[in-house]
This record gives sequence, C-alpha cells and structure tokens, in this order.
Amino acid sequence: MAKKQWSDLTSGQQRAVVVGGAAEAVLTVAALRDLAHRPAADVRGPKVLWVLAFFIQPFGPLAYFARGRRRSHS
Repeated sequence: MAKKQWSDLTSGQQRAVVVGGAAEAVLTVAALRDLAHRPAADVRGPKVLWVLAFFIQPFGPLAYFARGRRRSHS
C-alpha cells in the first residue's frame, strides 16, 4: 500500500487535517502559556516535564489541563 499524498486526500479529509492541526496548535499554545504564567507550586510535577509532554500530541496538553494544574490559591 503506497503512502498517500496530500493530493490523494479528498477536500473533506484535507480540511479535517488542517482543522485538527490548528486545534492541536491552539491547545498546545494555551497549555504553554498557562504553564509559563502559573507558579510552580500550582503545577503537579516539574514544569520542564510538562513542556516535554506537550510534544505528545494531543495527549500532553490535554493531560496538563486535566491533571497537571492544581487549583489556584486565589
């Protein structure tokens, strides 16, 4: 089975790839921004490990929002 090229995809498939990629990018940027502005005491685990986890798309950013943040003390 030959590897599909972009031109082999239907317009709907191409659109889904673009929308999915954009959603992953927005989610990752939001997670990075939140992590950068959140005090280390409000993050479960080392910040550097969360940054590395963000490379595992889309699970890293989703895991951070679901389990990586502690409730704010404010």
